[in-house]
Amino acid sequence: MQDKVSPEEWKVRVDLAAAYRLVAYFGWDDLIFTHLSARVPGPEHHFLLNPYQLMFEEVTASSLVKVDMNGAPVEPTPFITNAAGFTIHSALHMAREDAQAVMHLHTPNGQAVAAHAEGLLPLTQTAMVIRSEIAYHDYEGIAVDLSERERIIADLGDKSAMIFRNHGTLTVGETVGEAFLKLYFLERACEAQVLALSAGEANLNNPPQGSPEVAAEQGKASLKVGANLLAWPALLRKAYRLDPGFAT
Repeated sequence: MQDKVSPEEWKVRVDLAAAYRLVAYFGWDDLIFTHLSARVPGPEHHFLLNPYQLMFEEVTASSLVKVDMNGAPVEPTPFITNAAGFTIHSALHMAREDAQAVMHLHTPNGQAVAAHAEGLLPLTQTAMVIRSEIAYHDYEGIAVDLSERERIIADLGDKSAMIFRNHGTLTVGETVGEAFLKLYFLERACEAQVLALSAGEANLNNPPQGSPEVAAEQGKASLKVGANLLAWPALLRKAYRLDPGFAT
C-alpha cells in the first residue's frame, strides 16, 4: 500500500496501526469490537478504520480500510468495517476539524466508570488532568442508528474526551499521538477510580478545594506538547520494538 498513497497518508496509517498495536499491548482491546480512526490528509474527508475481521495485534498500515463519509470503502478491500464504529467516528470527523484522530474503547474499568452515576471523580492527579475535557453521552443501544451522530456531536461540544454512559470511553485529537495520550490518561484514571472505590467511599481522601481546577489547567497546557513531542515518539519506538510488522 505504501507506494499507492501519499507520504502524508502513509504516515497517518503507520501511526494509527501503531496505536492499534499499543492498545492491544496495554490490554485495552475487546476482541475485534472497538475502533480507532484517523482522517486521511486532503479535501476528501476520508478516514481510516480497522478491518473488522482482524485482532488489534494483527492490524497493519496497509490493512487499514479507507472509507468515505457514507462508510463505503474508497478502494477495493477484502475487509469490512464495524457499522457502529462508522456511526461514532464519522460523526466526529465530520463535525470537528480538530478531530483528526478518534479512539473508542470498551475496557472493564472504562465501562465501570461509565456505569457510575457521578462518572469520573477527581480522585487522582491523572483524573484531574483529563476530567475537565470529558463530556457524557447517554446510552442509546449499539450505535448503528445514524441519527445518533447528531446527539453525540451535541454532547461532545468542544470537549476532547467522552464517556459513553454504560458503554465505554472515547477521545479525539489533532494527531494520533494526542488522541492516544488522552486515552491513556482517561483509562488510567478510570482504573485508579475502580481501585480506590473498592476500599469504600468513606475511606477516600478528596483533594483540597481548587486543586482539581489547577491540575486541569496544567493538563490543558501540557497534554498536546507532551503527546506530540514526548510521549508519542516514545510509544512509536515501543511499537517498533514489539513488532515492526505493523508498519507494513
